[in-house]
Amino acid sequence: MSRQVARSRTRTKINPALRAGETNKLNRHWRTLFLDKLAETSNVTAAAREAGINPGRAYKIRREEPDFERQWHAAVVEGYEHLEMELLARLRDGEAKDGPKFDNGAALRLLALHRDTMSREHGQRRNLDARAARAIIDMKLEELRQRVIARQSADDLGTPAQ
Repeated sequence: MSRQVARSRTRTKINPALRAGETNKLNRHWRTLFLDKLAETSNVTAAAREAGINPGRAYKIRREEPDFERQWHAAVVEGYEHLEMELLARLRDGEAKDGPKFDNGAALRLLALHRDTMSREHGQRRNLDARAARAIIDMKLEELRQRVIARQSADDLGTPAQ
């Protein structure tokens, strides 16, 4: 999952306690690393470890930067979608006897707890898709209207329309 992080953003002040365990120089792509791992695992600690940051840094930035908060939310929703697909695959295909054991009941309970969040997110995506489709249709109708006006003007003047 590739994420685009805005270049022009205000810098959030991070106090020293939220830097514990971090290297002196952060990877400049830590946000992308964090969000990708969060989408993969739904685990903030694992995502922070992957990005080389203290989890507290991520929480602070989520609180203070609306764009990052939206990206975080999208990553969590994607993580639940992954969990849902993994659970579905295990239920359909079964689990290897000698492989790791998963608590399918716990996964189902977790998905049920977040069903409303997922429904809202899917609804928002559909609304955005519908709005985008309406905008495209409106734009095309306006182009057609302009062509008709140009053709009528050309007919009135006796010149060919472009």
